[in-house]
Amino acid sequence: MVKLRLRRKGRIRKPFYDIVAIDSRARRDGEYIERVGTYDPMTQPSTVNILHDRAMYWLGVGAQMTTTVQHIMSFDGVLLRRNLLGKGKSAEEVETAVAAHKENALKRYNRNKYKRKQRKIDAAEAARKAAEAPAEAPATDAPAAE
Repeated sequence: MVKLRLRRKGRIRKPFYDIVAIDSRARRDGEYIERVGTYDPMTQPSTVNILHDRAMYWLGVGAQMTTTVQHIMSFDGVLLRRNLLGKGKSAEEVETAVAAHKENALKRYNRNKYKRKQRKIDAAEAARKAAEAPAEAPATDAPAAE
């Protein structure tokens, strides 16, 4: 069975991946059939370059995607393009839909990035307020034993 999966390249702590069509029994960095694209997770946002026609060819002949590659291809619009072409949409309609999808994905990425940053600021502020609050002695309601 052929799979579309990542093939690691790059240095230590500087990963760079090729998206390849490979036999499912082969090693992670072993010999592959065809390189379909690249993925660089070290940039913000991650850089993805996929040959859409080759990816759709491999999906058309039954290649299975790993979960990570499926997320990458969904973000890049390959799966949307394949779905719309399967429904018989024109090339112009497909391109406009994919462009809108990529724009929405980038907006979602920036919105979530802002939310993560805001949560980090809020947590730091709450920790600072907790450290500044004076420690109160516990109140004793019971009478002292004589």
